[in-house]
Amino acid sequence: MNKVPEKEKRIRIGITHGDLNSISYEVIIKTFLDSQILELFTPILYGSSKIASYHRKSLNITDFSFNLIKRPELANPKRPNIYNILDQEVKIELGKSTKIAGELALLSLETATKDLHNNLIDVLVTGPINKSNIQSASFDFPGHTEYLAKKFNTKDYLMLMVSEDLRVGAITGHIPLKDVAPSITAELIIDKVQILNDSLIKDFRIRKPKIAILGLNPHASDESLHGNEEEEIIIPAIKQAFDKNILVYGPYPADGFFGSSKYTKFDGILAMYHDQAMIPFKTMASKSGVNFTAGLPVVRTSPSHGTAFDLAGKDSASPDSFRNALYLACDIYKNRELHKELNKDPLDIKISENNSENKSA
Repeated sequence: MNKVPEKEKRIRIGITHGDLNSISYEVIIKTFLDSQILELFTPILYGSSKIASYHRKSLNITDFSFNLIKRPELANPKRPNIYNILDQEVKIELGKSTKIAGELALLSLETATKDLHNNLIDVLVTGPINKSNIQSASFDFPGHTEYLAKKFNTKDYLMLMVSEDLRVGAITGHIPLKDVAPSITAELIIDKVQILNDSLIKDFRIRKPKIAILGLNPHASDESLHGNEEEEIIIPAIKQAFDKNILVYGPYPADGFFGSSKYTKFDGILAMYHDQAMIPFKTMASKSGVNFTAGLPVVRTSPSHGTAFDLAGKDSASPDSFRNALYLACDIYKNRELHKELNKDPLDIKISENNSENKSA
């Protein structure tokens, strides 16, 4: 059996359906109304054809359908595919948080993650979940990021928000604000800087990335006037990272940094805590942004918006963020493959070529 050349392989994108009462199905269906997008990859939605039909009808869309498959291997590259995670009818209550919606969001995520582990799909794009109703004995995590890090045995990871040339991550993740300052250490900062630097090189093909670090305190403390974390922790960490040949600068006062054009001078930005990163990012890229988990051995992206229950069923949700999540997943997958190819050991390449010649003979 002849192998398909690497360059001819189509990327198989697994998509979790998220919360069935949210805008997730709406943005997915709206995205695949444009059949030209199927020229780039093969999509496989882990969801329910009955739920998809309900949402399609609620949107008054008549000229669209998913290709129902029983296994990911049977996906049609010319159609948006759906892999049923259940066959029975489900009560849909648009705009509401329900127990069954959380259970099926988790089932979709578990099934897709298993297939990603088994190389039945190449990348994963996750639909928005309600972080309350999905909680269970199997899901005791703040969100997708931490769940996937555990599933892929990854200790060092970073939630990175991406929109064109803007890439913003948070050194501390989904933790209460009162716990931020005690959590910040030089080791943690250096760890996140290293993850971001590696990702910018491998995932975004930036040869010599420049990284900005934001301060924790107002005005980055004004030389310890408003706190001492900058002088005692953040600045020493920046110096250590710089000594490792990472181009990292700061700390910069967050308000002036985003209020001016300074952020455009950097390839990546690290904020100290969640809202310090998310507020400016969503202000500038609320409809187009993508959430990417840097540091994982697999590629996972997600639209930057949440469930948007207030918009569910109103035919007003924009598919831009979800569409960009698909594009970014493909780009990062290709960039990683190229990085591996360019950094192969010449001896390994020679051995591989000799083995191929011997098999042909």
